[in-house]
Amino acid sequence: MPRRFNNILAMSFFSPWGVNVGHNSIIGNDAFLDGRKNLYIGNNVNIAAEVRIYTLQHDIESPEFGVNGGTVYIKDWVYIGTRVTILPNVTIGEGAVVASGAVVTKDVEPWTMVGGIPARFIRKRPIVKYTLDTKHKALFQ
Repeated sequence: MPRRFNNILAMSFFSPWGVNVGHNSIIGNDAFLDGRKNLYIGNNVNIAAEVRIYTLQHDIESPEFGVNGGTVYIKDWVYIGTRVTILPNVTIGEGAVVASGAVVTKDVEPWTMVGGIPARFIRKRPIVKYTLDTKHKALFQ
C-alpha cells in the first residue's frame, strides 16, 4: 500500500494529496512532483535530485491553451537519474533506468535503460530485486 511523504523538505508539489510513494523509496533534493492527475511511485524506487514529474501539461492545439494529461506510474525497482523530466500519462516499467537529463514522453518497458531527448531505448537491465536502505544513508561513499 502506498504511503504519503514523511519528509517534504526541499521538494515542490502540485496537489500533494495525489502523490503516493511506496516503501523504501528515495526522492532526491529539489524534486518537483505533480499529483493533479495522480502520481504513483512504487517500492524501492530511487529518484535522484532535480527530477520533474508532471501529470498535466498545456494543450498547444487548444484554442484556449487548455490542459491535458494523465496519471504517471513509476513501478518498483526503478532508478531515475538527475534532472530527468517525465511528462503526463507515462508508465515507467518495473526495474527500468532513466538516464540523467532524459525527457520521458512515452512508456518505458520493464528492465530496460532509456536516455536522451526524447528518451529512447539504450539497453536491457538485469533483473535485480533489491531493498533500498532508507534508514542508514551515508552522505559520501
